[in-house]
Amino acid sequence: MRVLHAVTLHSPTHAFGGPVRVALNLCQGLASRGHRPLLTALGDGFDAAGGSLPTEVEGVPARLYQARSILPLGFSGITSPAMLAGAGRLVRDADIVHVHLARDLVTLPVALAALRAGRPLVLQTHGMVDPSGKALAKVLDAVAVRRVLRGASAVLHLTGRERKDLDAVAGAPLERSVRLVNGVPAQEPRPAPEGPPRILYAARLQARKRPTDFVAAVPEILRDHPDAHFVLAGPDEGERAAVDALVAELGLEDRISRPGPLSAERMLEELRRAHVYVLPSVDEPFPMSVLESLSVGTPAVVTGSNGLARDIEEAGAGRVVADAAGLAPAVHALLDPRENDEASAAARKLAAEAFSMDAVVDTLLDVYERARAGQAGSQA
Repeated sequence: MRVLHAVTLHSPTHAFGGPVRVALNLCQGLASRGHRPLLTALGDGFDAAGGSLPTEVEGVPARLYQARSILPLGFSGITSPAMLAGAGRLVRDADIVHVHLARDLVTLPVALAALRAGRPLVLQTHGMVDPSGKALAKVLDAVAVRRVLRGASAVLHLTGRERKDLDAVAGAPLERSVRLVNGVPAQEPRPAPEGPPRILYAARLQARKRPTDFVAAVPEILRDHPDAHFVLAGPDEGERAAVDALVAELGLEDRISRPGPLSAERMLEELRRAHVYVLPSVDEPFPMSVLESLSVGTPAVVTGSNGLARDIEEAGAGRVVADAAGLAPAVHALLDPRENDEASAAARKLAAEAFSMDAVVDTLLDVYERARAGQAGSQA
């Protein structure tokens, strides 16, 4: 089966975060079953990294188009005339079109092209499409989003809340809505942590992710663990200046490493070195960084509004906190060697049993087969 996965942006800095990671994991899982995935997206930053746009990403064949900014709206304001012109050909060459949908000028045109071409269309929104009062969102919803949601062969959601949000945007209950959790590939377990405690944050530096909450918790952790070291990694999405200012204000320049964006390989390396992973973000649907942390056996600290909070709490795979004030005590508890060992084993078990890629791909292939059957029936 030829499966086109469309996502907004791929860059050396991994600026678009989780949706690209999910798309790549799914593509790799499909390829392992003998299918032929193709990733299409805008590409940006490769010239600065000393190369042209790649034709594959982590072993997945890719058709990338140079990103062009046409409006000062972040990811929503970038597109590619070449991609827009070639979208029809891309979808016609696919048996299934799987779009990681956002309100943007990349994934929406690909989804619309799939509808026009009569190709089975599967949408996955990663929590990026929810009711919004913003003028641009209202225009895009009226012109395109509602149409593709209603016309898709399947709409994938992570949580009950996301499903309700998508129903609200569509203006009616979506009958072909299917829950698909994010999966994580099996990983070698981390070695037993050695040396001074190492605490990691690795996500976009964005207001919703709360990187400054991570920094603010450092002095309290240092009072009990004066030799601890902290790593705050990720591409800047508006919070780097605030992070740097707070680090300077608290005199933590020598205690917090800030390496910037991490490659996929480096991300796993940092997770394996860490004693604890911390993601203070709020209203986070299903963070891939936390799943990756669990997969290597690094206990995670998350807030109660994180989509993985209940799983982590029930499994004992880390700690769930109500707010920023709980971060330091949670880290302190997980730095106890016995607590850390038990949480590490629970994290590995949780990742393997609840979020394995094999189970996710099984569900996805069933969705694809039903989408193809439904499309064939509608054209008969």
